[in-house]
Amino acid sequence: MNRYPLWKYIVILVALAIGITYTLPNFFGEAPAVQISSAKATVKVDLSMQKHVEEILAQNQLNPDGVFYDVSGQSGSVKARFHTTDEQLKAKDALARALNPDATDPTYVVALNLLSGSPRWLTALHALPMYLGLDLRGGVHFLLQVDMKGAVDKKLDSLAGDARTLLRDKNIRQGGIDRDGERLTVRFNNADDADRARALLADNLRELAFSMDGTNVVGTFTDAARKTVQDAAVKQNITTLHNRVNELGVAEPVIQQQGADRIVVQLPGVQDTAKAKDIIGRTATLEARLADPDAPRNPRPGDPVPFGDELFTQGNGAPVILRKQVIFTGDRIESAAAGFDQNQRPSVNIKLDAQGGRVLREVSRENIGKPMGIVLFEKGKGEVLTVATIQSELGSSFQITGSYSTEAANDLALLLRAGSLAAPMEIIEERTIGPSLGADNIQKGFDSVMYGFGAIAVFMMLYYMLFGVFSVMALGVNLLLLIAVLSMLQATLTLPGIAAIALVLGMAIDANVLINERVREELRAGASPQMAIATGFERAWATILDSNVTTLIAGLALLAFGSGPVRGFAVVHCLGILTSMFSAVFFNRGLVNLWYGRKKKLQSVAIGQIWKPDTDTPVAK
Repeated sequence: MNRYPLWKYIVILVALAIGITYTLPNFFGEAPAVQISSAKATVKVDLSMQKHVEEILAQNQLNPDGVFYDVSGQSGSVKARFHTTDEQLKAKDALARALNPDATDPTYVVALNLLSGSPRWLTALHALPMYLGLDLRGGVHFLLQVDMKGAVDKKLDSLAGDARTLLRDKNIRQGGIDRDGERLTVRFNNADDADRARALLADNLRELAFSMDGTNVVGTFTDAARKTVQDAAVKQNITTLHNRVNELGVAEPVIQQQGADRIVVQLPGVQDTAKAKDIIGRTATLEARLADPDAPRNPRPGDPVPFGDELFTQGNGAPVILRKQVIFTGDRIESAAAGFDQNQRPSVNIKLDAQGGRVLREVSRENIGKPMGIVLFEKGKGEVLTVATIQSELGSSFQITGSYSTEAANDLALLLRAGSLAAPMEIIEERTIGPSLGADNIQKGFDSVMYGFGAIAVFMMLYYMLFGVFSVMALGVNLLLLIAVLSMLQATLTLPGIAAIALVLGMAIDANVLINERVREELRAGASPQMAIATGFERAWATILDSNVTTLIAGLALLAFGSGPVRGFAVVHCLGILTSMFSAVFFNRGLVNLWYGRKKKLQSVAIGQIWKPDTDTPVAK
């Protein structure tokens, strides 16, 4: 009656082995480390860099605990783990000197980091510790303000170009297009042309609401279009920031929108906040513009710039004059790859989205034989990446060729496809949480869980005797499996997550209380001990399932609609419910069956004192 088949005990043993294996890495802590990653799009970190790092450390008489090559990220990284922070700092200085002889133009990012201190046999099994959030691990927090006006202005400039092309295709003569704030004004010589243009523009440029102002057509953003532009700018910037923080090797960065125009960036474990700020602050954007063929070829700094043009520099400072009108921006680029043209010269193959391709087709058709430049804007300054002559009508896919080396072509392709910011940003809040504060939070969270576990264990063993011991063992297995699952999923543990663990302990023991009380009720009703155990577990199961399902629904709602700390709480909460059902019912029943199942003439069970209704006499113990 109360016996498990062999395969169920095997399942329990396998679950315990997996739980112990994947929980162990969390007890080894983290060790100081140095990470080497690429600072330039054209430079990749490969296995040869790992050997080079080992040689540099040996030359400086530094003995790392291990040097590892990590293929994650766009260009890979090498990480060296050390025993002390003194060794870590010495290694950082030695590697920075050796790898970046020119400190003003570094080739590699040499940053401080933390790595798991797990032994290699656990790492070989992919048994890794949970990621710790910013409040536990320490790190840096940035709040970025997105320049929404810049995003709207850029979109309005693009729409002005579209309007100019539409009117030209329909042979409607206009006297100029001006942008004043968020208004686009198209001037005409007579009311008939203005009315025809208003109808044409209203049908094709639905982002703007057009109205007549004498012989002028005025377009203003609709509320829905403005919101769409702003939302798209924030999403594009979040995607680009994800690419940038890869250079820091942050395991679980938090990059999410806050409000309408702000982005929160949290980088747990990053100690070099200056380097993090430098990488996050790269507010680069890409723009394609026509070069002015009538402008002076070699303008001097004091020379006047023609109206409608801007002066930029290229490479080693060579001046280039480009028109202000933007053909397409970096967010229109879908892909960019280095290759070779028909003459086997290095080239860059670019593919634009449909709207970018349409605009480029129209512009290139009228400017064959004229040069076009691509400008990288970073920290308010523009630098020309390349200037190429338009050989024929271009479309969504085109090729840039020139006096490139293979390395330069790769560099340009990577810059183009890395994604640009849809709008400039600035850091308006910076906060650093030290590792000591994170360690203090970990200790307090650990103490709260252990004290709670201890208090529950004492109560259960005093009140339910041996059945209480079984319940405490099941609760320990539940905690073990929960930590193992979080580690296997590489989830991020935060203070709200620790709170969820404490809550899960209370919920998990509640299932054991239901089972024990149900067994007691059967004993009061006169059932034999063996029958009381079997019936108690069977009848308690339905109640346990109902309560856990309803709680799981609430947890899934938090997971679906929550964000940040709420989402972290919900992940631990939902996983804890699942592990508690296994430990409280399956594992606990296995212990009871193992202890009592083979006793044929069982007279009593150790489940505390049982009182019959309306009497003061205990009937079982």
